[in-house]
Amino acid sequence: MNPADLHQSLAGISHVIHCAGATRARNNTEFYEVNQQGTRNVVEAVNANAAVQRLVHISSLAASGPSSPGRPRREEDAPQPVSEYGKSKLAGELEVQNSCRPDYVILRPPAVYGPRDVEFLRLFKAVKNHLCPKPCPRQELSLVFVLDLARCAVNCLDSRAVSRKTFFVACEEMLNAGLMAQEIASLMRTWTLPLPLPIFVLWLVCLGQQSQTWLTGKPNILGLQKFAELRAPGWTCGSSRLEAETGSRCPTRFREGAAQTLAWYREQHWL
Repeated sequence: MNPADLHQSLAGISHVIHCAGATRARNNTEFYEVNQQGTRNVVEAVNANAAVQRLVHISSLAASGPSSPGRPRREEDAPQPVSEYGKSKLAGELEVQNSCRPDYVILRPPAVYGPRDVEFLRLFKAVKNHLCPKPCPRQELSLVFVLDLARCAVNCLDSRAVSRKTFFVACEEMLNAGLMAQEIASLMRTWTLPLPLPIFVLWLVCLGQQSQTWLTGKPNILGLQKFAELRAPGWTCGSSRLEAETGSRCPTRFREGAAQTLAWYREQHWL
């Protein structure tokens, strides 16, 4: 959406949730064009419309950076993004913090899954083909079910406690790719064989996907910039501060969320 249309679309709007963003790009510049410049356009449109009272900006755990083993990221930790995607999301956060005149709140979810998601579909398809991907080294991961994230975002629209703050939004359950695949296999009532993915294999996969992007011009979620995220020790965070200050929670554990996601994939004949 061009800036002029964006200004017009916000006429008379009192609250805005900005969740648009690029998770894949043909080159690093495109990440910043969408995640930073796009956010700047939203902030300028919000500033120009006197009716807007609050902006809820959906960022990413990637803007904060990876976690250490046994220590999830906390809101007070200094941001240390390792990928161009994460750096562009942090740049978008700074656009909000430095320029947004109405009230705002920034939410940082980890990987988001649920109905309509195309990225987690790869894992479901792998399990359907009897494969259980096991990246090495094993990453500890936080996730958030899409409906939980949506409820938290809506709750933040009018909560006084969140004014001009940043919060992580995640289920407290910690997982890894192998455990996720096992849960999906159990839901599908199928068997799997372990598929070890050493770090050099992950690098080759990222290189292959990057080469495909260069050749076709079509962006992939995997690429050389993504490799820095895949080799990190973990991507974990918690919602304890958000729950303490607003009462918002992300209660959906992976098995329950995966069951709903699987049912939707099957209904839509995606799987």
